[in-house]
Amino acid sequence: METTLKGNAWVYGDNVDTDVIIPARYLVTSDERSLAAHCMEDIDETYAKGVSKGDVITAGNNFGCGSSREHAPIAIKGSGASCVIAKSFARIFYRNAINIGLPILECTDTDRIAKGDLIEIDLTKGTITNRTKGETYHAKPFPEFLQSLIGLGGLVPYVRTRLSEQGR
Repeated sequence: METTLKGNAWVYGDNVDTDVIIPARYLVTSDERSLAAHCMEDIDETYAKGVSKGDVITAGNNFGCGSSREHAPIAIKGSGASCVIAKSFARIFYRNAINIGLPILECTDTDRIAKGDLIEIDLTKGTITNRTKGETYHAKPFPEFLQSLIGLGGLVPYVRTRLSEQGR
């Protein structure tokens, strides 16, 4: 897994729900590219066309609230975003993101990040450096096994790898 991520920030507020991340009208597929084309369009019509590979989504409290659809983190990952940083996550979104291999970090300082700031993340240390402002924020890093799970692309590839290592 790449443990250092770097990209520009896309900034959102509190209570960004799964219906805003990927509107229900697009749930006819689970193809990440198709979902990515509509990611965030009801809250930010510039996101899907403007996001670059490696960019970072930042938000306030309760990111990913609403329905339990796994389409939301799939759309974000498919859009090219390398990580989501929020003050807090809805528990089901948190688990779905990990299951599909999307790094997410909880950080209380997301309000210090502005749209377009260059953000560098060290996933193993849990450090978030705002290169634009010259500031460093801290998040709790994932344990090694979750870093491995995310690095392999999610739960299914992780289990396949573990089973093959055991000769199954």
